[in-house]
Amino acid sequence: MARYDDDDDGIGGDAARVWRTVKSAFSKGLLTILLLLAVVAALWGSYYQIQPEEVGLVTRFGAYTGTSQPGPHFKLPLVDRVFRVPVKRQLKEEFGFRTERAGVQTDYDESTDQNALESRMLTGDLNVADVEWIVQYRIADAYKFVFNVRNVGMTLRDMAEGSMRKVVGDHSVSEVLTIGREAIQVKAKEALQLTCDRYGTGIHIEQLVLQDVNPPTPVRDSFNEVNQAIQERERSVNQAWAKYNSIIPKARGSALQTIQSSEGYATERVNRARGEVARFRSLQQEYAKAPAVTRSRLYLETMADVVPRAQQRTFIDDRLKGLLPVFTHAGPTAPSVKEVKP
Repeated sequence: MARYDDDDDGIGGDAARVWRTVKSAFSKGLLTILLLLAVVAALWGSYYQIQPEEVGLVTRFGAYTGTSQPGPHFKLPLVDRVFRVPVKRQLKEEFGFRTERAGVQTDYDESTDQNALESRMLTGDLNVADVEWIVQYRIADAYKFVFNVRNVGMTLRDMAEGSMRKVVGDHSVSEVLTIGREAIQVKAKEALQLTCDRYGTGIHIEQLVLQDVNPPTPVRDSFNEVNQAIQERERSVNQAWAKYNSIIPKARGSALQTIQSSEGYATERVNRARGEVARFRSLQQEYAKAPAVTRSRLYLETMADVVPRAQQRTFIDDRLKGLLPVFTHAGPTAPSVKEVKP
């Protein structure tokens, strides 16, 4: 029997040679493709783009080598690593709630146990309040933010919660819920910024805002009733003060008017008395100079003042002696006077 091998001449040998040729060409093509893919991957891995609001921190074998500014850059593939840090973007952390969907009507999630643990705080007068707040911050130092603190996001949340609890613990529940909100925001922001600087996080706190402050849900109704009673008390006090301000100033004005009138009358009487004294003294001086003339003048002046006011007049000679004057009445109202002469 005849046997055909791959090395023999004939159809079997041709097929083997073709297969070896194809295999050799495929191996070379695959190698070329792999080399091209490696080159493309190296080029792709060496290029990176930094956005306008970012900077890039470049490390080589884990060691910091430099900072890349916005724009296209190249690095060593598989050796260099780039950390993109949004230094020009305002970042935000929410405490006691989470924003599910932002928009015109923002949806919030306040039902989780984590939110309840973050928001529930003890006040200085041993009451409990649910405090929700927002921390808005900016990365001021990218190197510190990336390399100084591990898991800086969680660290910032812990520091913010500790600062807020400390400040709330120094105020009463009434201050936390009403008049002390602004002061609490300022003090908590200052405390958080001081802690961030102490730990070297490279974070600058832009703003800390109290979003909502309420008493715990189980006692909220009772707390609202207490607040309503306090408001009623304030309203009654304000009404009483309004009544007081409408009556007391008027009474004080009337009293002051009476006092001023009395003082004016007293001043008038004193001045008039002083004028009478001055007049009397001047008359006395004139009388001392000419007694008879002054006496006659005073008599005439007095009579000129008195006689016109008298309705009945009787004139009797002061030298008349021993005769009785006789009065006759001409009518029922107007008596006549008859002079009797000796």
